[in-house]
Amino acid sequence: MKHKLLLTTLILGAMGTAHAADPLSAWKDTAAKQSIEQWVQNATNQDRSTYIPPQKRYVVFDNDGTLWPEAPLTFQLQFAIDEVKRLAPEHPEWKNDPIVSAVLNNDLKTVAAAGEKGLMQLLELTHSNITTEEFDQRVANWVGSHRDNRFGCRYDQMGYQPMRQLLDYLRENGFKTWIVSGGGIDFMRVIAEKMYGIPPEQVIGSFSLSEFSLTDNGTQLRKTMKGAFYDDAAAKPVAIHLFMGQRPVAAFGNSDGDLAMMQYTAANPDYKTFGLLVHHTDAEREYAYDSHPPASGKLVEGLSMAKEKGWTVVDMKQDWRTVFDPKSCVPESPKQ
Repeated sequence: MKHKLLLTTLILGAMGTAHAADPLSAWKDTAAKQSIEQWVQNATNQDRSTYIPPQKRYVVFDNDGTLWPEAPLTFQLQFAIDEVKRLAPEHPEWKNDPIVSAVLNNDLKTVAAAGEKGLMQLLELTHSNITTEEFDQRVANWVGSHRDNRFGCRYDQMGYQPMRQLLDYLRENGFKTWIVSGGGIDFMRVIAEKMYGIPPEQVIGSFSLSEFSLTDNGTQLRKTMKGAFYDDAAAKPVAIHLFMGQRPVAAFGNSDGDLAMMQYTAANPDYKTFGLLVHHTDAEREYAYDSHPPASGKLVEGLSMAKEKGWTVVDMKQDWRTVFDPKSCVPESPKQ
């Protein structure tokens, strides 16, 4: 009897250790998780024809809606709105600007209806005519002092736990992880390393040209809106080629705006690639949408293309044990 009890204890202990050591513990053991693990095993096993050499293991991730939420607004747009409110008292000349009036009156419908033109106006007011160092500090201050209105967590605490685990898992298996997003490159670089372990040089996003000048104290780069490049849809493969210089072997997104990046990756002629789309289906723990997103992240064509291409579609409600890490996303009263 004692031997049986000892054996049972050892087995249960081993099972518990194995579960605790699961690098993808925030994922349920469904087909989505299995497809990830199988592809990684095939790509890293030198005895298989699907082996990918370490120097070719470049993988790309969209950010908004893939690594953190983009509903009800993208975090960067919320930052721009909060910055307009903070800076407005110093700029009385803004008072007659309709988009500023909408922001100050919390009229988000008008802000959203202004589309790309309105967004560019907000970005010009809050993202230009300042040094790159000042902009970085403004983003860091905002991240450290503002919280999401619904969840009450700081924005840098709201990375999806399953995707953060996936980033770690891929890196542990020799993959180099990149962000390729429509979000601003300077905005994301402030927080990407802390949140995702992705260094600034592996962040690709929308950008405009800065101006270099000599100053009494040395040199400076000043942000402008010149030469603006919006890194979305067909522009993503262009940016990947420009910044990475090689075609990825895996791509992870959540919207039709990521399809060109995923198609470009899937067409890699040398290796068996992997594609994954995050489908927002969990209204209780996050948001539920596809064809009618709150602001951005429409996913219609991608769902049908995933079947055709054999991409993995992650059902957030069914495939994830957790959405946000309960240890890091600790709700408090929003500080706005």
